Amino acid sequence: MLLIPRPPEFSTAEDTPSKAQDEESDQEMTLLNEGADAIPAKETRDTPKKHYRLIIIGKKQLPDPEASGGRRGRVFWADIAAVGDDLESVEKGLDEKSYETKTRGTRHEAPARLAGRGAYAIVNNDPRVPSGRETHLGYHLSHPSDMGEVQEALGIHTASSFVLQVKNPLAPPSGGQRGLSEDRRAKYPDWVMKDIFGKGGEKGRESYGLRFASVERPELLDYEGTELLLIASHMGDEGLETSLGEGRGHALHEAEEEESKETINEVFRELATDREKFPAEPLEGRWI
Repeated sequence: MLLIPRPPEFSTAEDTPSKAQDEESDQEMTLLNEGADAIPAKETRDTPKKHYRLIIIGKKQLPDPEASGGRRGRVFWADIAAVGDDLESVEKGLDEKSYETKTRGTRHEAPARLAGRGAYAIVNNDPRVPSGRETHLGYHLSHPSDMGEVQEALGIHTASSFVLQVKNPLAPPSGGQRGLSEDRRAKYPDWVMKDIFGKGGEKGRESYGLRFASVERPELLDYEGTELLLIASHMGDEGLETSLGEGRGHALHEAEEEESKETINEVFRELATDREKFPAEPLEGRWI
């Protein structure tokens, strides 16, 4: 899963007021439509210099609320494999590869395939008690317009969400999780370990603090080796609104309906990617 953050659309207004206009409107209040903070700015094309986070899903599919009978709770592990500011490095990493093995000789690995494109929002809820704090990651696809066998196999829906938790890199694996080796785990700065996880007795019962934490700061997702817990939450437009709240789910739906008018070629241009290298059939719901 490739996440490319985009600022809210309202924060990228092209019209810059003059000094006089600014002084006149100094006492004015700008009102935003409900859910406006979840509507992403327009994506640029043919621009490789973009911040990204590449997440590897452990079971090679997203946690599916439907698979658990509509109940929240199906859990998948993931880790942040790469973080950077140049999509060309992503293209190289996901391109076709050949490598040698001792037992099977030369092996060939096909290029990655794009199975969905859309917008996402990461939202922290506002519970009555701190223990109810949760981070929800919800998404709404613009492509494909109709889900196919590819999306079904990968647990991808037009709209869905899951609870997102970050594992403390000092906490030992539990519940059958093997996890990353110690040398591959995220190396967080001291302020993250103390303020977020509560290392040193600030939070929890262990010296390392809490075993898991919600995504209190987006910087938590900017460290390679970050281990994530994905918990199936809600699916569909109403489920997305339940997870994100305050009109954000509905706003994402409207935004992606508009972006669904883009051609597949334009989608690849957003990634500054050579379409010839990566098969487009999965984005249309079909296996190659």
